[in-house]
Amino acid sequence: MSDNQLRIVWIYPDLLSTYGDQGNVLVVERRARQRGLDVARLDVRSDQPIPTSGDIYLIGGGEDRPQRLAAERLRRDAGLTRAVENGAIVFSVCAGYQILGHEFINDLGQREPGLGLLDVVSVRGEGARCVGDVLGDVDERLGLPPLTGFENHQGVTHLGPTARPLARVRFGNGNGTGDGTEGAYNDTVFGTYMHGPVLARNPLIADLLLKLALDVNALPPTDDRWYEALRNERIAAAQQPA
Repeated sequence: MSDNQLRIVWIYPDLLSTYGDQGNVLVVERRARQRGLDVARLDVRSDQPIPTSGDIYLIGGGEDRPQRLAAERLRRDAGLTRAVENGAIVFSVCAGYQILGHEFINDLGQREPGLGLLDVVSVRGEGARCVGDVLGDVDERLGLPPLTGFENHQGVTHLGPTARPLARVRFGNGNGTGDGTEGAYNDTVFGTYMHGPVLARNPLIADLLLKLALDVNALPPTDDRWYEALRNERIAAAQQPA
């Protein structure tokens, strides 16, 4: 953050914004403004260059072909990679999460190179599609309450040695590997399969992104009654017998 303005970038809303994932950028923007921050939000379509001066970048999910198109354009553009090299924070969901890894399987059944910003590799699962509410325990290093979200994916994502699981599931599938992991992160880049939108269900993750971007340990408190009501409802739903 420079010039006392927080820059939030929503990447490719025309390609990657399924299951209400645009709600994630709305939550981050709202929670920043509640703290009195001067916020500049930029929605970058797939025919526009990715700015390298953003503080927080968000990427949503998408269908198989839009995912491939997004990956191709992000590789050619290289703006997101340069932004991360400059210290930017990235939060990605589902197809966006796979794109940040080393590779995934595209709509043509071929290996598609990712951006390599997360040490993960995604393949297509052989079993049933992962669909439903998820509840998991966030990595204790992040100091956050349980993760709640909604998954709908066929992908299976394997974590490499430099990626940490974002959470370990109590209910649901997460990364689909059978090891109980969900999502992945390193110092500044985060990925998850959770929709919901996930930051509306987990506002303290949005606050974590803000703290990392601002390089602070705490933020002023906000009224979280609406968020807590939503969280409690969805956590209870996830624990209901199938």
